[in-house]
This record gives sequence, C-alpha cells and structure tokens, in this order.
Amino acid sequence: MTVPYQLSGDRVPRAADVDLADPAFWRLPRPDRLRAFALLRELDAPVLFTPRPGTARTSGKPFHALVRHADVRTASRTPQVFASAPGVTTPEPAGWAKALFGNSMVNMDGAEHAALRRIISRRFTPRLLADAEENVGRLAGRLVDELIAERPGDFMPSAASRLPLEVICDLMGIPQAYRARIAEQIDHASEHVGVERRGRARLLRIPGRGLASLARMQWAMGRLARERRLRPEDDLVSALVRADIDGEALSGRQLGAFFSLLLVAGVETTRNAIAHGLFLLDRHPEQRELLRSDFDRYIGGAVDEIVRHSTPIIQFRRTVTTECELGGRTFLPGEKVALIYASANRDEAVFTHPDRFDITRSPNPHLGYGGGGPHHCLGAHLARLEMTALFRELIDRRPVIRNLGDPELVDSNFDNRVGSLPFSFGPTFT
Repeated sequence: MTVPYQLSGDRVPRAADVDLADPAFWRLPRPDRLRAFALLRELDAPVLFTPRPGTARTSGKPFHALVRHADVRTASRTPQVFASAPGVTTPEPAGWAKALFGNSMVNMDGAEHAALRRIISRRFTPRLLADAEENVGRLAGRLVDELIAERPGDFMPSAASRLPLEVICDLMGIPQAYRARIAEQIDHASEHVGVERRGRARLLRIPGRGLASLARMQWAMGRLARERRLRPEDDLVSALVRADIDGEALSGRQLGAFFSLLLVAGVETTRNAIAHGLFLLDRHPEQRELLRSDFDRYIGGAVDEIVRHSTPIIQFRRTVTTECELGGRTFLPGEKVALIYASANRDEAVFTHPDRFDITRSPNPHLGYGGGGPHHCLGAHLARLEMTALFRELIDRRPVIRNLGDPELVDSNFDNRVGSLPFSFGPTFT
C-alpha cells in the first residue's frame, strides 16, 4: 500500500519540500520518491540542490536534477556539453584511484571513450553473441532445476544473481575456480554505493573494503590476461588482450577496469531487473497470464516494461562543459547535473498512465539503458537475453514459485537494488 508522501509533515506535498541532496530522501518509500519526482517535473526548470554539511555521500557539490524525459535524453545525446568526466557517480572517483585501478569507460568522453568502446565492441562478434544466446538458455534451465532441487527461501542469491554472473564469466572465459571469489568481491565492491554511511567506523571501513575488492578483481584479471596472451582460448578475454590487424588491444589495467564495470554494472543491474520483474508479474497476474499465453510475442515488451517500471539505475551525473540552455535553465561550465532516469521513465508527457505496469505498452521509449548517445548501455542486448531466458523457464514452470513476498529494497540514490526476495515453493512442478 502506498504511504502518503510527507517530507515536511504537510498533508499536501509540495515541490519545495523535496530535497534530493538530503540522504533522508533516499530512505523514503519508493512510491513517495516517485511522487516527489512528479512534483519536480511540473516545475518550469530543473531545480538546484545543495548538500548540507556532513552529507559525505554527495561530496558537497550542488547539482541540478534533470527529471523530464526530454531533458535527460538531450543531455545523454550531447556528451560534448554534458560530459561524463571526471565521473558519473557520487563521490567522483579520486585521481589516485583511477591511476591505480584504471579509468572506467563510463567516466570517459570523446576520442578516449570512442577508442576503448570500439576495441570492445568489435570483439562482440555475431558468432560470439549467438553462442552467448545459446549458453544463456542452457544456464537458465539449469539454474531453475537447481532452484527446484535446493529449495532456497530467497530468490536473490540463487537464480537472480547467479545467471548474470555465470553468463559474464562464461563469456569472458573466467575459470570456475575464480568465480566464487569474484562473486564475493562484487558484493563487497558495490554493497554501499549511493548509500549514506552512518558512524565513523563505517565511514572509514567500508570504502577501504570496496577498494580492496576492486584490487582483488584487478589482480585476478591481470593474471588471467597474462595467461591468455601466452595461451589464447576461444573467449572474450583472449580477444581483448591480443592485438587485431589494426594493433588494437586492451592493456591489463584497461581489461581490469572493463571487467570490474561489466561485473558490478552487468550483474547488479540485471539481477535487480530480474527480481523486480518477477515481483511485478506476480502482483499483476493478468499481465503474467498474457505473457504465458504467447511468450514469444510478448516477452520483448515485457522486458522493456520491467526495465522502465523498475529502472535499475536511478541516476548518473554529468558535468557541464560549456554554457547552454536546457529545460528552461541556463547552465554554466563546471556545474553538475543529475540525470534522474527513475523520473524520466515516469514522465506523463511521454508515457500514458506511467505508473501502470503494461507489457503491451507501445511505443516504450524508456531510458533504462541510458538516453542514447555514446554511453548507451553496452550490455543491453545481453541483459535482454538473460531476462528472456530466465522468465521463459519461470513462466513455463510457474508452480515452482508460490507466495512471493515483498522485496526488501536497499536504500540507495544510485540503483534500485533488491536485497532479498522471499518466496516459497508450489506443491508440484511442471
């Protein structure tokens, strides 16, 4: 049940009560936050939010919130004005961290970003993608078989998390011996992204653990890269570290940065989308039965609607490089803007009945994979394959899951993360 939005104690909410720079806002129930975004969309121009002293997660930098679909899309498609460098998250990555771990592709612009993305994109050959699709189907079937056999009480650490991790590890050619440790490092590296940390001990301890986890993943990938240069195999790591006819290849540090991005972003976003999708289909049985009636016809729309409705990544930041006007406001060089995808995907100007879950929604120009432009999600195709394969198994064998509980959401201003999703098993399996 939706709790009435009350940030200041007023019974009637006002846009003036909304403060996206206050960590307390991101601990509100999700329906309240969505209602707050709707209030901001009604305003004439993007609002400037200034963090108050002591809110470490915002790094003390004011930012304008882009909440309308058109504004987020325009900013995404003009990277020469709204730059990803020096960083798209808060706080921005420190210079020493980039020097130590390598710069992530999401924080690059222009020629540097284009060159790195070209090297990676050219290795995603049609044959590799076809093999990946076949492998995803096999993995989804095996994981649901194991779900039935092992009967866990939480969907998250089983199929939801394991499918994207196994898919990426198979694609990259990560040996089985590495995988359990890598899964642990992913959890540690991303555990507190976008969350206010309380207490001095947590403030000092958690970042160190996250960086240590990234270092361990980098070390593992550096070791694997050296092995693949000497003894290449038919996998993505071998293709990325061996120069092609143009002499393009990734260095060990570049490979480590890409692998960290692929795992933390690819695993986290897809696992959350899967969990939200399962919950949405359970709570909207008419949509579930429509999907079951003709899976191949409706699954594409279902995946898009799940991503739109849940919006796994809430926001990314951009830095203004030159004076410009957008959405009724003039922006100056050096100013920060937040691209609020969670708001853009509920924009009434674009989506009819935006709060409704409708797998037949068409058109559905959601921004769940970014707003287009050079930073459009590189793993979008893979995420669609994974969601399609797993939902096919779960829909075909619906009695596997009964009595799905409410998801336990993790407080975050960065991603719509599901901590746990309890469920029980049906009495029969088909």
